[in-house]
Amino acid sequence: LMVAFLLLAVLTPAGVASAAALPVVINTWAFRTAAETAWRVLELGGSELDAVERGCGQCEIDQCDGSVGYGGSPDESGETTLDAMIMDGNTMEVGAVADLRRVKNAIGVARKVIEYTKHTLLVGESASLFAVRMGFPCEDLTTQKSLSLYSEWLNQRCQPNYWKNVVPDSSKSCGPYKRPEKVTYKEEQTVLKRSARNHDTIGMVVIGVSGTVASGTSTNGAVHKIPGRVGDSPIAGAGSYADSTAGGAAATGDGDIMMRFLPSYQAVEYMRMGTDPTVACQKVISRIQKYAPNFFGAIICANTTGSYGAACNKLPGFTQFHFMVSNPLLGQPTEQVVDCI
Repeated sequence: LMVAFLLLAVLTPAGVASAAALPVVINTWAFRTAAETAWRVLELGGSELDAVERGCGQCEIDQCDGSVGYGGSPDESGETTLDAMIMDGNTMEVGAVADLRRVKNAIGVARKVIEYTKHTLLVGESASLFAVRMGFPCEDLTTQKSLSLYSEWLNQRCQPNYWKNVVPDSSKSCGPYKRPEKVTYKEEQTVLKRSARNHDTIGMVVIGVSGTVASGTSTNGAVHKIPGRVGDSPIAGAGSYADSTAGGAAATGDGDIMMRFLPSYQAVEYMRMGTDPTVACQKVISRIQKYAPNFFGAIICANTTGSYGAACNKLPGFTQFHFMVSNPLLGQPTEQVVDCI
């Protein structure tokens, strides 16, 4: 019977009643080493916050798909900057950093914001100075790969970029841009190429055996972003959310759109009302679709019983979302797939 139960747990596709068990680790994308690291922390008696920090931190070390950690997603000036957050679902404390420069372990710095300040979010150069005071080394986040990405972009006349309604025409040339004297606003739909190998965030939710919830994110943001841009990842309720009375959620995708809807907070509130995690994720995606039908994004959800789910917005070339789950029934971190809606 136990063997049959384990097979059912492994073979049951995401989106169909997943077998609930605690503890559970769930993270966006097929970032296996991040899942393994977080799971190992729990097995060795570490806390849920420890697991989130170490799991997301592993992706920073691995430079997961170039979208997390150093050496990826250079901004318009060629610099890689980092955003991260971590949340304690028991105390509702959040530590976050945005536009962090020259420090590789962004989620580690975010944890220190909780532990050593009364603040929630530190940004830019000041966040970097804080990190150094906390003992993190100053390191160059630029690599040959990020320099190459930047050079290719310049050679393509800075296409694509995130400007609109400016002169010179941002769809045809590089800046510097400025406001036109006579403003004629036009809607521009710049769809950046997305694929299963072009993500932008690791988001993770960890729920312990007692139902304690922690969550976190780490990213180097949108490639070729305007310097100073901050997406959804370090924003509580947008990038991730944790509440030990209900569950946790984490989002990934087009942060400029997704952050407007606080999807992670909304998903947790749906679960608080008794909604199944998969349905909670789907409802969040559907809500955003009404306003931005072509947005790129996905969300993972887990409640305090260990039930979990995920959902994504269906686009050409993005019809399924892969994520990792670890719990006692699966035996080891397991990649799962959900069809986008």
